[in-house]
Amino acid sequence: MQNSKSTVLFFTYIICVTSLSAQPGDTTDYYYQIPDYPEEYTAGAVAARVVDGLGFRYYWGTEGLNDSDLKYRPSEGARNIEETVDHILVLTEILAKAVDEELFEGIEVEGLSFEEKRNRTLENIKQASIRLKSSNAEDLKRYDIKFSNGTQYPFWNLLNGPIADAINHVGQIISFRRTNGNPYNQNLSVLQGKVRD
Repeated sequence: MQNSKSTVLFFTYIICVTSLSAQPGDTTDYYYQIPDYPEEYTAGAVAARVVDGLGFRYYWGTEGLNDSDLKYRPSEGARNIEETVDHILVLTEILAKAVDEELFEGIEVEGLSFEEKRNRTLENIKQASIRLKSSNAEDLKRYDIKFSNGTQYPFWNLLNGPIADAINHVGQIISFRRTNGNPYNQNLSVLQGKVRD
């Protein structure tokens, strides 16, 4: 009986700590540097590392953007930075829904502030990474992209589709903001996933 009670208390503690660590205020600095890598290579850990790379780049690519940056577009037919931020948010919603084994039914970005979009994007990336880190190869087979029109794609397409696309668009934001006179932090090491001292 004592062991059973101890087990319940232990899991209650874990649930409380997990829920506290997932509060929105914590997410904004979660990708200040890339999380430590696991000791073992697993399918889920490798996928999570790619997602963490996206999180780190997105955090710094969007850190310190101003109104002028958000409106900047390199040419008339191109997205401006805020429209690119919107697109990345949609891509990370697709990612989050896939790893939660849920249907992606779209997202309404109208009316959200830039900070709300940024925080939600970082939260999507963080939660997907956490889920992937505890996933094995069999789990990944269940993480299909499911659209409301009935179209479905396996996890493979998540890698070369939304995740790779989001990384590409973060690169655009970094390029656009530099062209607009507001380069991102030059002390970053994307290889190490840290800010240099």
